[in-house]
Amino acid sequence: MQLTQSLPHTIESVYRRFDYEQPLRCRLDLALPAIYRFNLGSDVDAGCQLPVNQRMRDAPGFFERTASRKNEPFVGHIKSVISNRRFRFHWKHTRQPMATQIKFGTSGWRAVMAEEFTFANVNRAVHGIARYVSSQQSNGAKAKVIVGRDPRFLGESFCATAADILSSYGITPLVIAEPAPTPTISYAVIQSKADGAINFTASHNPPEYNGIKFSTPDGAPALPEVTQAIESEIAAFLTDANPQTPHAAKADVQSQSIDPRRMYLSRLREIVDLDVIRKAGVKIAFDPMWGAARGYSDASLREAGVTVATVHDTRDVLFGGHAPEPDDHLLEDLRCKMREIGAAIGIATDGDADRFGIVDEDGTFIQPNYVIALLFDYLVETRGWRNGVGKSVATTNLINALAEKHKIEVHETPVGFKYIGELIKQDKILIGGEESAGLSIRKHVPEKDGVLAGLLCCEMVARRGASLGKQLGDLFGKVGSFYPLRENFRLTPEVKQKFTEKLTHDPGEFHDIKVAQVVRTDGLKLVFADGSWVCYRLSGTEPVVRVYSEARSREDLAKLSAAAKAWIFD
Repeated sequence: MQLTQSLPHTIESVYRRFDYEQPLRCRLDLALPAIYRFNLGSDVDAGCQLPVNQRMRDAPGFFERTASRKNEPFVGHIKSVISNRRFRFHWKHTRQPMATQIKFGTSGWRAVMAEEFTFANVNRAVHGIARYVSSQQSNGAKAKVIVGRDPRFLGESFCATAADILSSYGITPLVIAEPAPTPTISYAVIQSKADGAINFTASHNPPEYNGIKFSTPDGAPALPEVTQAIESEIAAFLTDANPQTPHAAKADVQSQSIDPRRMYLSRLREIVDLDVIRKAGVKIAFDPMWGAARGYSDASLREAGVTVATVHDTRDVLFGGHAPEPDDHLLEDLRCKMREIGAAIGIATDGDADRFGIVDEDGTFIQPNYVIALLFDYLVETRGWRNGVGKSVATTNLINALAEKHKIEVHETPVGFKYIGELIKQDKILIGGEESAGLSIRKHVPEKDGVLAGLLCCEMVARRGASLGKQLGDLFGKVGSFYPLRENFRLTPEVKQKFTEKLTHDPGEFHDIKVAQVVRTDGLKLVFADGSWVCYRLSGTEPVVRVYSEARSREDLAKLSAAAKAWIFD
């Protein structure tokens, strides 16, 4: 009874705080009972998706569609409470003197929903993007921008809001009605010759987050000069004395609906030899982690006649109650499915399908560093490409050793796939990757593609007729072994200040080890005579230092890791 009496006030408060950019103490807890349960071991079906033009004013429909039948009385009451409370975003609230600063990092802007990721801030961000896109047009050219999303909560509403704002600037919104992988959106930008894409996604972040990625007309993640320009436009919009948009006096441009799924899958069939997988008779298990790759990786394999089984193949805005990250500790259900069907490989993707996770036939998680190295060697062998390899400064030197063996140039970039994307656009590399599970290849999108990565691994296992563990052992036999590690350490303000100063100096020694080379591509990387190395990168958003280490044996890695940690706090 208490819940019943308090609901009208609670829901009204939720709406008001979304509108006025006020933080919600309970975040999205109001919606959680309708999802049925948090259960890490079971699929959680959040039901059907809302039409793209449906907004928060249609919240009764949202709750009805996302509810388990066991919660019908609760959902019915929510419907009765909010049926007459129509939500509309008030444009006058977009210009607040104390508004959150919106910063685009290496993968766009991300924030917790109802705290910083609010309708007010989304409006500001999209206005900034629209102003930037408009500024890039010449001779009265008509711009068009793709609007897409992953399956996160309120994604449909954010897309509809973005479409409204873009059209008010005379920019045609090309709206993708269903959740779509980030690489699919990238490919759609290129094929439709769009002027960019707004992608509502927080990728592998926990379910309470959402975010915006902006892709430029080449389908690549926006470079720093572009995101800085967008941030400037957001700030200018906030302080602009004239609230009218450039095309406010004109009739709004109508949004168009597009579905790039088929053309993207067609492109994958051109890149990946699916016949090799089918003829080898290998069975595959796939985990989209409730994310945007549902109906992509599995559909490609199934249509080619390959046996594939899936887990977590429903929409769940809570992603099972954890981050949709295809990391070792979150792939146990995939392993169970592999054992059930006798799969030779398990493939997984994150929330927006730009990252991958790979499990070998014995259940061993193959870390992304090794996957990139294996595919590099495989593509040289099977495609005959020799035009370079790209890797971030924090990615394994196993790639360097293979490049030396194949006599191929190495391009080492700062962390952030946008830099590798530039090399792909220039056709300087046959493959580029980062240790954080992102890769793409020559003649494909200049964006991370987790769907492609998984399918290429299936092809590699099928063609070579060997497990990934066996193939990795063969690589070690050719160029030596490499053992990489990534660790995060949280710093107190005092330690951070001291360590930040320490990073400005080039040390000649590191815990009695002579430093052979100092690399400043991104952060501080110290390379030693035996080929081992350690790299420090301070986070720009939290008091954390990321430490990447690599040694030539497990024993040496343990020693190097201990030394790397001690050096922070010395």
